[in-house]
This record gives sequence, C-alpha cells and structure tokens, in this order.
Amino acid sequence: MSLRRRLELLNWARRTHTLIFEDDYDSEYRYSGRPIPALQGLDRAGVVIFAGSFNEVLFPALRLAYLVVPPGLVDVFAAAQSASMRYAPLIDQAILCDFIAEGHFARHIRRMRELYAERLSVFLDAAGEKLSGLLEVSQVEAGLQTVGRLKNGMSANRAAAAAAKYDVEVVPLSRYASGRTRSDSLVLGFAAVDARELRRGVEQLGLALSASAQSL
Repeated sequence: MSLRRRLELLNWARRTHTLIFEDDYDSEYRYSGRPIPALQGLDRAGVVIFAGSFNEVLFPALRLAYLVVPPGLVDVFAAAQSASMRYAPLIDQAILCDFIAEGHFARHIRRMRELYAERLSVFLDAAGEKLSGLLEVSQVEAGLQTVGRLKNGMSANRAAAAAAKYDVEVVPLSRYASGRTRSDSLVLGFAAVDARELRRGVEQLGLALSASAQSL
C-alpha cells in the first residue's frame, strides 16, 4: 500500500471513529526496496492498534508478542491482559529484553534476512524452470511466503492434495479468508528449508501438478 493510500486510510478511520488493527507480520524480512512504514508510526489520531510477535523472527515456542495501543486504551488493554493471563512469562521477557538491548536481535535479523533472500532467489529460479505453465508465482519483496496461481484449471484444494502425495506441503489461499477468495491460488513457503530442499520441493510440486492435471 502506498504512503498516500495509508494516509487516506488513517483519515477515514479518524473521520468514522474506527479502530484499525495492524498485524506486523514478519515485516522485518524485506529483501528489496525501502522499508514500508507501519500505519501506527503515521497515526496522529490514536486510531491504530499495532500487534507484533517474536514467533516468526525467533522461534514459535517463545510465545511472546506485544501490542502498541493508543494512550486512551492502555488501561483497558492492561486490565484485559491481567484478567486473561494471570502470570506473564517474566523470565522469558527479561532474557529477550537483554537479547535486544545487547544488539543480538538486530544481528540475528540481518543474518536471517540475507539467508531468506538467498532462499527466495533459489525458489523463484526453480519455480521459473520447473513450474512454468503450471503455476504463476508472485514476485515478492518481503515476508516468508509467496502465492502461486494455478494455470491449468485445477482447484487449489486438488493441487494441495496432489502435492501431499509427493511429500510437498502447500496450502490453499482460501484457508486464510473468511469470505470469498480465489480458489486457484496456493500459499508457498520458502524460508524454512535450505536451497537443496527447495529445489527438490519445487521439482516434486511440478511433477504432482502435471500428474494431477492429466487426470482432469
């Protein structure tokens, strides 16, 4: 979303007295272009609730997340947090605080950004070679997943089932929507495995889609 559109959205929220919930999901991993500012950083009217998590940038078992809320809502959220989670993981928070303050977190992000950028490049090259005519893969500049649109008339559910038989995990995009969305698109992860496994997975996905298309 462009800066102009972001400002328009903030102005609309201010006029309509609407709160915006901004989920800062893996924004640390941007591989090209300038960083996109968060809505919360542009908010001057107190209309944005900003959420983030360390699950993706460190490890899921850490189970630590955070909220940045407008000043007028701090007491409300603090009361809700106190009622819903009586005992916060204080030791984990203290260790993470030191980890950030001593510069380890920033170094970790830089190192992983380089690694994931390399894996994304491998994935896109392999997809261009093995999935041509089967799956159109979006060129992404950030994040840990991308989306592919099936080109042979196959549904995403059928494609995911076919891929599973070849030991490849892909997820229909429709699983992440509460309303209607494209039924021919797949969510494709590239960050969790090394380059060799990425090439193998892309090749196997191509075989799976080709075999399933022949039975349509």
